[in-house]
Formats: sequence, C-alpha cells, structure tokens
Amino acid sequence: MSTLSLPPRLLMGPGPINCYPRVLSAMATQLVGQYDPVMTGYMNEVMALYRRVFNTSNQHTVLIDGTSRAGIEAVLVSALEPGDCVLVPVFGRFGHLLAEICERAGAKVHTIEVPWGEVFDPQQIEEAVQRVRPKLLAIVQGDTSTTMLQPLAQLGEICRRYDVIFYSDATASIGGNAFDTDTWQLDAVSIGLQKCLGGPSGSAPITLSPRYVELVRKRHHVEAGIKDSHHHGASGSRIQSNYFDIPMILDYWGEERLNHHTEAASMLFCARECAITLLDEGKDAVIARHKLAGDAMLAGIQALGLQPFGNLQHKMNNVVGVTIPHDVDGEAIRHTLLHRFNIEIGTSFGPLKGKIWRIGTMGYNARQDAVLHTLQSLETVLRQQRGPITGTPGAGVDAALAVYDENRQ
Repeated sequence: MSTLSLPPRLLMGPGPINCYPRVLSAMATQLVGQYDPVMTGYMNEVMALYRRVFNTSNQHTVLIDGTSRAGIEAVLVSALEPGDCVLVPVFGRFGHLLAEICERAGAKVHTIEVPWGEVFDPQQIEEAVQRVRPKLLAIVQGDTSTTMLQPLAQLGEICRRYDVIFYSDATASIGGNAFDTDTWQLDAVSIGLQKCLGGPSGSAPITLSPRYVELVRKRHHVEAGIKDSHHHGASGSRIQSNYFDIPMILDYWGEERLNHHTEAASMLFCARECAITLLDEGKDAVIARHKLAGDAMLAGIQALGLQPFGNLQHKMNNVVGVTIPHDVDGEAIRHTLLHRFNIEIGTSFGPLKGKIWRIGTMGYNARQDAVLHTLQSLETVLRQQRGPITGTPGAGVDAALAVYDENRQ
C-alpha cells in the first residue's frame, strides 16, 4: 500500500473544512495512559475551555467520543424514555435528523415545519409547546442544509415557563455565530469540531445544565445485570445505550474517574487546540471574521448575478446558499471546481438537492484569500460553461474586495 497522498483541496462547502495547522499538529502528539495524571489534567482543562466556548458555568461540560451526531444521540437517548413527548421544529434536513433519533429512542415526536429557507418565530414555537406539552424541545441552531440560523434567545424562557427541557444542536453555527448557553437558558447543547471551530470530525463537545443532569441521573442504569444504586431512581427506564449513557460518561469525566471507555486521546488533544485557537483570537473576533468572510462571499455571489437562497436576515455567517441557474449543470460546475481548481463546494439535500450550491467560509477558511480564490474560480468555470452570469470579468472578486476594504476603514 502506498503512503497517504491527498490532493490539496480547499474545502469551501458546508463542512468539513480544512483544519487549523496547529490543530493538525496537536493530533500527532504522543499518548499517555488514560488515567495518567497528565491525561486527566488535560481532560479537566478541556472541560474548562469548553465552558468558555459554550458561554456557560455548567460543571458537566465534556466530550463525547464520536462525530457530532454522537453528541446529539448521547443527549437525546439519555434523556428520553419510551413514550416521552418531544417537540422538534424542522426548518431543514437536520431537524428531521433530530426527530429520527428521538423516534428511535421511543419518544412520541411532534414536528412543526416552515419552508426551507425560513426560520421559526418564537410565537410559533410557544404555540406548539402549549399544544403538545413536550418533555423536551430539540432544535438546530444553524442548519447547513438551508444555511439558515434559528434565533434561540427567547426559547429558553418559554421552555422554563412550561417545564420543558431545552436542547440545541449547534454543530454548524458555534464559533461563527453568537451562542450563549446560560443567558438563553439551554439545558443541553451538542456540537462538533468540523465547522467554525476548525477541526476534524470525531469529537462532540456537549454541555449539560444541572437540570438536565438531575433528569438523566434518575434513569435506571444496569451494568452486568446489577442495578447501580448511584444511578437508579424511582421513575424511568434504563438508558438504552451503554456507549451513550451520559450518567456513566459523567462519572468517567468526574472525580471518580469510573471506567466507561478509553478516551480518544488524540481527538481530545485536537478538541483542546480548537478551543484554544478560538479563545486566543477571541470569540467576538472570530465571529466578526466569519461574518466578514460570509458578507464578502455573499457580495461576490450577488455581483456575478447569482441569487442567494433563503431569508438573508437569518443566514448563518459561515455559509451561503446559491440558487443554481436553470440552464446550468450544477454538478458539472462542482466537478470542474473540484478536479481542476481543487475547490470543493456543496450541493444540498431533500427538496433543495440539485437546486442550490452551499459555499462555506468556516474556521481556517474564513479568510480573504480563500474567499477570493473561490469566487474567481467559480466565475471562470461558469464563463467556460456559458453560465448566465452578469457584470464585467472579475466582478465577484471586486465586490468581495470592496467588503474587505470597507472593513479596514
């Protein structure tokens, strides 16, 4: 077998993205034992770092070993018992994912929907909460399938008023858009590294409120046929997953260090570096950088005469949807960008499959040269394939440069 040799792709899709170089270096660090004081010290450090990433004081802020979907599943499977009522507002593909995971946990799932490209008004969600009376509200903050960002700030108060557990998947949005766990009164949040945090997929940071932890600790936990009195309560059934059993995972990360799994040390080092990179630059500065790159990409797309998708008032900073012109072969454009320019952009799912491109500006790639190179290459390919673009040659790059130049003033 030959040595790994990957093409030098510039990943400008909706994720994953190119990693920060320092994150890649951290993953190559040599290992120590999982209970070595050095290792447990780094685990404690990671918990403290991600409290700052999530803007929370939650003690229970840990990593789930696995992709971002592992974090979603751990939060939902540990909280939900068969027959529990869940409300999932769906405004894109990943709302449907949350609903499916809840259904697999045996919950009675109620969904409400808005057209793809829109988001929910808090009143719509409150009306559904009043009608459904769920145990848990599960909602995505940023759904890359539509590029929309759902406002969350008012939902926590609604959930507290109706005694609802409030969970959000912020994988695609955190780091590039504002997120405030405690102020927004979230009970559980899960994320991944492969978007604005500038890492690879493979570790899922989560943060859990005391209210959520109290709920899951009441669930039965059985190990080797013996009921553990530390976890069982008067109500509830056993958590159906061993790997995603959050009470067990919290004991592994807590002072007891009770054995549950062998921590994915290289991914922990990677997750640590993602958080440090974000905090060293400054959370507000990183959000501003993502907004600037996103604004420049949007301006360039519009200058080429291409139409952005969805309600731009609710667009994520870090990704833009572009309506594929009717007389253009969208997949042929993507193929040429990938194989001749080494640039990857995304298509979409479901009702938007083949109808929009999704162009991301995330993490390490939320920078001027990546934006300009992508716009210039996209324009070149469109002109070669006689796509219906307007403006003088270079109009997209010029518009993006104008956004960057205005920011410098």
